[in-house]
Amino acid sequence: MKKIAVFITVVMVLVISNTKANAETINEAETKLSETLKLSLINSLREPVDKAIIKIYKDDKKAPKHLTWASYETELLKIKQLNGIGGLYEITLKVYPYYRAHISYGEDEVVINSNGELITFKHLKTYP
Repeated sequence: MKKIAVFITVVMVLVISNTKANAETINEAETKLSETLKLSLINSLREPVDKAIIKIYKDDKKAPKHLTWASYETELLKIKQLNGIGGLYEITLKVYPYYRAHISYGEDEVVINSNGELITFKHLKTYP
């Protein structure tokens, strides 16, 4: 009986110690992980980008009502680390506002920090 108990104990120790615990990132999107992370970052900044677009085009008499933008058309130009790892970041985006069925109206550069605060914005181009 002692031999069986020792055998079972040895087998259990070997099985438990041989179990792998690999951490693997799961990407449940139709794009590569880096593209998915980029799009999720841009989408998380939707509110300050909307504010920037309103401010940029508020005095433009020819600007169509209800200008909007698409995260998948937005370019991530730069991420600047301000206060060390885990601190504040400054994110620069190039946004292409459009109206109706994706009729482009312009190009704008928007700078937002990782707290979601609008830092600066610049109108680059208006399309005819």
